[in-house]
Amino acid sequence: MGIEFTALHWIYVVFIVLIIGFMVKRRDTTLICILGIFVLAIVATGDLTSSISGVFNSFIYAITELLSTILIISIIVAMSRVMMSSGINEVMVAPFTKIIKTPALAYWTIGLLMMLISWFFWPSPAVALLGAVLLPVAIRAGLPALGVAMAMNLFGHGIALSSDFVIQGAPKLTADAAGIPVGDVVSASIPLVITMGVVTTIVAYIFLRRDMKRGTLLLNTGNNEEEDGEQETAKNLLSIGQKRFYAVLIPIAFILDVIAMSVFNLTGGDATALIGGTSVFILLLLSVVTHKGEGLEKTTSYLIQGFQFGFKVFGPVIPIAAFFYLGDAGFTQILGDHLPATSHGIVNDLGVGLAAVVPLTKEIAVITLAVVGAITGLDGSGFSGISLAGSVGSLFGNAIGGGTATLTALGQITAIWVGGGTLIPWALIPAAAICNVSPFELARRNLIPVVIGLIVTTIVAVFLI
Repeated sequence: MGIEFTALHWIYVVFIVLIIGFMVKRRDTTLICILGIFVLAIVATGDLTSSISGVFNSFIYAITELLSTILIISIIVAMSRVMMSSGINEVMVAPFTKIIKTPALAYWTIGLLMMLISWFFWPSPAVALLGAVLLPVAIRAGLPALGVAMAMNLFGHGIALSSDFVIQGAPKLTADAAGIPVGDVVSASIPLVITMGVVTTIVAYIFLRRDMKRGTLLLNTGNNEEEDGEQETAKNLLSIGQKRFYAVLIPIAFILDVIAMSVFNLTGGDATALIGGTSVFILLLLSVVTHKGEGLEKTTSYLIQGFQFGFKVFGPVIPIAAFFYLGDAGFTQILGDHLPATSHGIVNDLGVGLAAVVPLTKEIAVITLAVVGAITGLDGSGFSGISLAGSVGSLFGNAIGGGTATLTALGQITAIWVGGGTLIPWALIPAAAICNVSPFELARRNLIPVVIGLIVTTIVAVFLI
């Protein structure tokens, strides 16, 4: 039975083109997405009241789908704040300060530690947890502050955030938009994440060493007195023995979580819930132990800080995700049964139609997904556009008869590497601020290694489909 195209299909395509155009111009796409939801609703239902309600209902649907991700990030950020206040973060990374004796060891140790912590704590909190403690150590070892910022940036906001194996916030967004299981995107992303990570970090290190030998990259102190003062205050809340105990207890708790995920085959929402629940109990324990009589009030304060961070990150994502959920199963749940009887969702219909009229090859599909992902990252969020990457990945996967998971994973990786905090200056502020370097200089240093990495990863993706 053939695909029946309606005005809804063409309206969806028009708004995808508009969204991409606005992203290229580095303009916010929230208004366009809301307008797209409204136009789809009015055409589908023919009722003004239902269409206005449809916009609100689409937000509810998007928030419901993303709520577990928003919650886990908020709770983990809250937990990281109490760790910083108590000074536990310093003790936790102290053993690594003994390893950091040369610029090379500083770069790779800080990078790998940043990647590991970012998988569990999210990159922005991880930057704060690590930066203030390891920056002075790295500088004493001969690595410039800019090199420290690059290491934290590429391994944290690059490798860890684009893969997001533990919290699985990014794979959930792209998988939902593509209409495939989260596990499929995670599995498909592993070879691409490895390729991108290895190529980019090695090329960045080679350029870093070259400029250090030339003397064009100067050693500087990086830190500032305000941060030192904050750390000094934190040291007095717990005894050194208590800090050591909790510095060991926290990693053990998360290692046990990872073991439990493997033994009980927990993935997706179940894995997220396990990490989240563990983080809640650690937050409660540390708040009470650290602040004693004020522990109850401080717990609420830390949670508020965490939720402020979580909704600040996902605030721009919700309207965009709401629009792209209409391309799949979300359409019927939000607006009702207004698609043709033969329809399998707007995006699936468009993919089948595209295959019938365009000689789409896997090479064209892969390059297009890489470009779309990079474009969506131009707003500096990384997350706001990966629903588009998932939607286009599904579209092209249906058109070429497979490879949806790999295409979706590639779009996710390119979007987050560009916009998640490695190339767009305003997204680089956390790492740049903690190291007291210019975000524009950091973006310039990252540009060539990241572009080379993206090219190689795109080539590898062609062979994986």
